[in-house]
Amino acid sequence: MKKLALPTTDHIPMPYDGPSRADVLALRTQYLTPGLITYYRDPLLIVEGRMQYLWDETGKQYLDAFAGIVTVSVGHCHPDIVARVRDQIGRLQHTTTIYLHPAIGELGRRLAEHMPPGSGLSVSYFTNSGSEANEIAVLSAREFTGNTDVISLRGGYHGGTQGAMALTAHGTWKFKSSPSANVKNATPGYCYRCPYGLEYPSCELKCARDVEPLIRFETSGDLACFIGEPIQGVGGVVTPPPEYLQVVYDIVRRHGGLCIADEVQTGFGRTGAKFWGFENWNVTPDLVTMAKGIGNGAPLGACVTRPEIAKVMARRIHFNTFGGNPVSVTQGLATLDIIDRDRLQDNARDVGAHLKNRLLELQERQPLIGEVRGLGLMLGVELVKDRRTKEPAAAETAEVMELAKERGLLIGKGGLDGNILRIKPPLCITKADADFLVDCLDDVLSTVSGDGAFVSR
Repeated sequence: MKKLALPTTDHIPMPYDGPSRADVLALRTQYLTPGLITYYRDPLLIVEGRMQYLWDETGKQYLDAFAGIVTVSVGHCHPDIVARVRDQIGRLQHTTTIYLHPAIGELGRRLAEHMPPGSGLSVSYFTNSGSEANEIAVLSAREFTGNTDVISLRGGYHGGTQGAMALTAHGTWKFKSSPSANVKNATPGYCYRCPYGLEYPSCELKCARDVEPLIRFETSGDLACFIGEPIQGVGGVVTPPPEYLQVVYDIVRRHGGLCIADEVQTGFGRTGAKFWGFENWNVTPDLVTMAKGIGNGAPLGACVTRPEIAKVMARRIHFNTFGGNPVSVTQGLATLDIIDRDRLQDNARDVGAHLKNRLLELQERQPLIGEVRGLGLMLGVELVKDRRTKEPAAAETAEVMELAKERGLLIGKGGLDGNILRIKPPLCITKADADFLVDCLDDVLSTVSGDGAFVSR
């Protein structure tokens, strides 16, 4: 193993005096649902975090290049957030939206101010998660249009509730009982694995234009909405061609449907050049859903839309007990303040460009890398056994993650075949962190692919 040094930090983790990793794992195995997955052959016990770094029970430091599954936007235990949340908990821990509290309206105003000028996206419905936010968005679209059918993308992921799972078009990501009768699945803009065997731009965006016959022949004129991630997250950082969403949105709107942008992973400056992922494709959705990065780890989500769409939710008595909780909303406000104050969107752009360029250089000498894609600090590295056949290197991807962990780097994986490294660190990472990340992957990929060193396990 090559000696790799993590960038230094002045944070000294507290000595850990809790139960052992074996005891923690035993408690989890006995008392928690087996539906909870873990990464790594030996599950990792994380006991402390500060900004972009994490520590396990032994005091070993890691660079978190997955941001707690793209959740920690401004850094673990950011001192400004800790202070503001501690103050709020000391004043009021909970009240529902049937009463007034200043923080929830203020966060709604701040989100409206971050939407594109003239978009009309100004009314928020706060939830606890992205799953709930997506369910609210689809419900609102169905009520507003009077139609029921929804178009989602193959490989898309929109949450873990039954309704959200129904939007997901991959068998291993949802249960057979998920009610998906009114959901139709369209083709994503996955140029590296085009299902039609075409190449951009001579393909003339066939993947996007196929939404037209899907609506005409499978929805029977009953289209409520289209929902899609600007860049597919769990699906493998699938980054569509520039015109893709413009074509899809135009077709959907001509057939009377609304357009929903799922910004759970792409929002809050992560893509660098723009605050919202959809802005990179020059489209404006009718509804925007968000979670994860909105609260830097707090259970917080939101659906933002125009007033005329939002008012359909007043047709019934409907509220969310914990949506807009003052503690979560305070954390959301603090997160947004830090993103703006510390220019973290610019950091995502600059460090992300540096990181992507270094990954592209790495691709030139590491044959396992088939493609590097993404924007800002939302990047994917697709690993293949052979660049000509593009056979997914799923076992190799799992081994890369194991060896990276040994060296102090935590990354994610995704894609339908589990062969894509998902690199989505906190927005506060530095170029030194990015260099460590790439140097670590260089060492690991050489180990996995060199001289038969890799043995599939």
